[in-house]
Amino acid sequence: MTKVELFELIRQQHFHHGKSIRALSNEYGIHRRMIRQAISSALPPPRKGSSRVPVVLTHALRGVIDGWLATDRDAPRKQRHTARRIYVRLREEHAFPGAEVTVRRYVRLHRREMGMVGKAFVPQVHAICEEGEVDWYDAFVDFPSGRQGVGIFQMRSCYSGDEFHMAFPRKTQQAFLEGHAAAFSYFAGIFHQVRYDNLASAVKKILSGRRREESDRFVALRSYYLFSSFFCRPGKEGAHEKGGVEGGVGRFRRNHLVPVPFFSDFDELNRYLLSRCIADRNRTIAGKVKTVEEDRQDEAARLSPLPSLPFPTAEVGSGRVDAKGLVNIKTNRYSVPIGLTGRTVEVRRHARTVEMIHGGRLVAAHERIFERFGIQVTLDHYLDLLRRKPGAFKGSLPLSQARDAGTFPPLYDHLWEALNQRYGETDGTKQLLEVLLLHRQAPQAHVEAAVTEALRLGCCDAGAIAVLVRHQIADEDAPAPPLTDLGSLSVYERPAGDVVHYNALLSPLGMSGVH
Repeated sequence: MTKVELFELIRQQHFHHGKSIRALSNEYGIHRRMIRQAISSALPPPRKGSSRVPVVLTHALRGVIDGWLATDRDAPRKQRHTARRIYVRLREEHAFPGAEVTVRRYVRLHRREMGMVGKAFVPQVHAICEEGEVDWYDAFVDFPSGRQGVGIFQMRSCYSGDEFHMAFPRKTQQAFLEGHAAAFSYFAGIFHQVRYDNLASAVKKILSGRRREESDRFVALRSYYLFSSFFCRPGKEGAHEKGGVEGGVGRFRRNHLVPVPFFSDFDELNRYLLSRCIADRNRTIAGKVKTVEEDRQDEAARLSPLPSLPFPTAEVGSGRVDAKGLVNIKTNRYSVPIGLTGRTVEVRRHARTVEMIHGGRLVAAHERIFERFGIQVTLDHYLDLLRRKPGAFKGSLPLSQARDAGTFPPLYDHLWEALNQRYGETDGTKQLLEVLLLHRQAPQAHVEAAVTEALRLGCCDAGAIAVLVRHQIADEDAPAPPLTDLGSLSVYERPAGDVVHYNALLSPLGMSGVH
């Protein structure tokens, strides 16, 4: 109750029921001085202000601070004055001689007077297996191609505090759905309810109150795993309704992504994130007795069971293969084997890859392009055509992209040059294409090793390289049998004979001497 209400109650007890000052003091546990104040007046006396006047923080300096705090109302939230910044500015710009604590005390009291204090919240308790929380956050990672921003999907158990983090190139709906499937597999069960922001992957339109118009694919995901969803309020207020996952973002990023890490690809990055999620189970959250792992084990047995198969997250469609062996998928084009020209293939778009299916068989898979009007081709898809048109190979897009991807290393350029010197440009290119076709039979490492050995021995021939590849496949561990160093045969080289003289035999004079 307020102090005025307390005074009213004391006055009623004293004047209507005749209770003494001592009795009221004992009953309400307050000093007799306050009882006398209540009896003498229905209004509590005003609070006495502090008689302490900061000597060094003059009236003029207090006015300067008040002005800075007033301008902060219109400044960006993360670019407002802190008490420390005010102290530094006073010292540098106004030669303030006092201590920082003096400034801090005045700033704290003045902010309270201006209504600039933070909001208050009610502590919550979460039932076991009842709720999970989902959110996206951004981070930077170094890849061989350079520094790249990635979107990280996070799901957190409200009860145990166990967290799952998974990185994607973009925060697409496919990534959102794949993140759910992977997270439920990580938790080995499904929460009864999951809390969300108003993510575009799930919400098409925000209606009044808590009502939302949801996307069809999100509804299908929820129906498949049989959980309920809860959408927080829009804006900053909604972030406080899922404070666990919001706090987990900062904690995980500071502890496991600082400094900016380096990974060869997304698979390696996600293996690292998964290992950190498992390692974090050994921590104890402030205010709890058990570790995250102990609470997780208690919760795991009570989660709803997983379906036998994960939710099919791919977006399925179809596309026709054009004359260049390309399929158009949402402004971008991807290659398939050239023999499928004119056919229609099934297209499956995942968060990171695009797959093409024909006749129930996977015929092509590419890294997904997120820009517009991009082309992604695979050199192997065009080898059969290039065998008939070797002249098109040198300036082809498949060769250019293979060089950029590292699947056509400089080693092959050295082989190509040697083959051209031996067989001529057209036949040399045909020989190189035969070597590239060996990738359909053996891993790239085997073919590159065979090419290296062939160049060392001087046997620049597609047939010889095929023999070396087959030998490696037959017995990878056994040493290769000794081969003849063809370079040593150069001592037997002789100049080609000149047969021009024999043309004289074809003349009438030459023929007359023949009997």
